[in-house]
Amino acid sequence: MKKNIKWFLVQRFLILLFCIYWSVEVINFLYRVAITPAVLAFLESQQIEITGNSNMVVWLLQMLFYFLTGFLPSGVREWVQGRIEQAMGSTMRIQVTSPLYGGMWGIILRIMMIGGILALLLIRMLPYLVGAFCYSRIVTRQFNELLAQEEAQKLARDQRRNLMLSDIAHDIKTPITTICGYSKALSEGIVAKENRQSYLDAIYAKAMRMDELITLLFEYVKLESEGFTMRKEPGDLAELTREMAALLYADFEGREMELVLEIPEERMPFEMDRLQLGRAITNLLTNAIRYGKENGRVLVRLQDYELTVADDGEPIDPVFAAHIFEPFTRGDRARSSKGGSGLGLGISKKIVEMHGGRLILNRSFGEGYTKAFQIRLPDI
Repeated sequence: MKKNIKWFLVQRFLILLFCIYWSVEVINFLYRVAITPAVLAFLESQQIEITGNSNMVVWLLQMLFYFLTGFLPSGVREWVQGRIEQAMGSTMRIQVTSPLYGGMWGIILRIMMIGGILALLLIRMLPYLVGAFCYSRIVTRQFNELLAQEEAQKLARDQRRNLMLSDIAHDIKTPITTICGYSKALSEGIVAKENRQSYLDAIYAKAMRMDELITLLFEYVKLESEGFTMRKEPGDLAELTREMAALLYADFEGREMELVLEIPEERMPFEMDRLQLGRAITNLLTNAIRYGKENGRVLVRLQDYELTVADDGEPIDPVFAAHIFEPFTRGDRARSSKGGSGLGLGISKKIVEMHGGRLILNRSFGEGYTKAFQIRLPDI
């Protein structure tokens, strides 16, 4: 967004420069054809003789200073006028021979000449003044729009944060309720001996669920913090992908899923934070295990710095797909039966973007798969 605004301001600046240039050319033409001859004719009628040649602006400034110094005492006036001519490097001389130049008429004439010269200078500078005014209005309007957008984004972030806190409370409350109820039943001895182990197993499962949720939440908040940076170093993307798939092979077998690996044998060099990028890949694989079809297939393909994790589970609803990378975004059935946290995909997306890539959902991948998550990394 900021880059677009910078380019917009540069474009408007160049357009204004073009307009100023041609406006100045038109005014110069008017000065040469009409204004300067009219001024010289008026000065001649007042027996004010001007000799020499000078730049138009310098010429007007010298005239202005000359008539301003006319209010100074004699002697001082000549000295100041000489210094002005010397400073401006002009050979122009102004000589007043009109007998009416003294007294009250002289004062009125000076004031009229000063006002006229100031008006001519203003006309000469008008394109620059108008251009500066227009550009300042453009810049002000753009920055006001940017501030309004940032305020709207901040409000949206606050709303998402509040929603996320609500979801966190919901997801933590459920296992805590189970743990409290089961542990109280065990402590009061109201659980039959043959059922104690199942209660303990349930308490352990809920505790592990809370641990998983808090760990994911910690990772998400860490990636969101301004001080966090990736520790990138040269590595092999193909080897990392094989390792992450191998770590979860038992989980694929547990759901009797066929894991299809299409990973090149040759080295695929990439500068990366091995820990964080491995976590992003693991999250995609875990998502496929959790939401893929039991006894189905999962494809892991790495080709031209594009990593694809596809499965043949239930298709993702288009409305849900639009928000799938937002924290705690899950379908109703996912919340009730799959136990996902809704943070894994958001974490993966942030990690991939911090590596200069993109994580997208491809709902029409084909090849017998209903959906695919694809990491597109920059080719070195």
